[in-house]
Amino acid sequence: MKHRLFLFDLDDTLLDFKASERLSFDRTMRALGLPALPDGLFVRYQAINMALWKRFETGAVAKDVLKVERFRQTFDATGLDLDPEAASRLYLESLSNTVVLIDGARELCETLAAIGEVGIITNGVEHIQHRRIASSGLRDHVSFVATSEACGHAKPDGRFFDYTVNMARAFKHAETVIVGDRLDADILGANRFGIESCWFNPGGLANDTEALPTVEVARLHDVVPALRGLVVA
Repeated sequence: MKHRLFLFDLDDTLLDFKASERLSFDRTMRALGLPALPDGLFVRYQAINMALWKRFETGAVAKDVLKVERFRQTFDATGLDLDPEAASRLYLESLSNTVVLIDGARELCETLAAIGEVGIITNGVEHIQHRRIASSGLRDHVSFVATSEACGHAKPDGRFFDYTVNMARAFKHAETVIVGDRLDADILGANRFGIESCWFNPGGLANDTEALPTVEVARLHDVVPALRGLVVA
């Protein structure tokens, strides 16, 4: 295998964020005194949350604002008289302790750490992501964690990747690969930074974007064979 630096997205690549998100949201609503969720509440939250994260990735909204605003907008849109700041605090506390690994994640990180260096790149909240990584059992195989919060810039901004590779023991463009599920953040970021990428696409989604992955896999178990099949330039 030609790669020696493996950069992994965290949410929905190594950790099943969708499962953690739903569990944490339900627990938060119950803690706020809402025993039964109104129909469509979580779906409405997800849409608002995703729109705010898109704005964050373009620099249009600050992360501290996003954390509370997603709940404020959700409650306003659904007529719920709940405290968005309390919701944000409770949700983040729950999220940091609600970790679901994607099948093959631990084995993959262990295998690649024996070959080179594994780093995690994430647009998530700094202290939450570190706690989730520690809870997941992945920490022993990860050399460093680069977050947009610590960097000040988010994927796919090239400044985030400059920040990331400076954390690595060694960096060469030809020996670095990004593994991630997001075409618009991970794969496009790799394209712009001039490194190879592996698109983790378990849902078999169509790629109708400008992002061009070097390889595509549906399972984490397929990452190593896919990377080994790439020809050394």
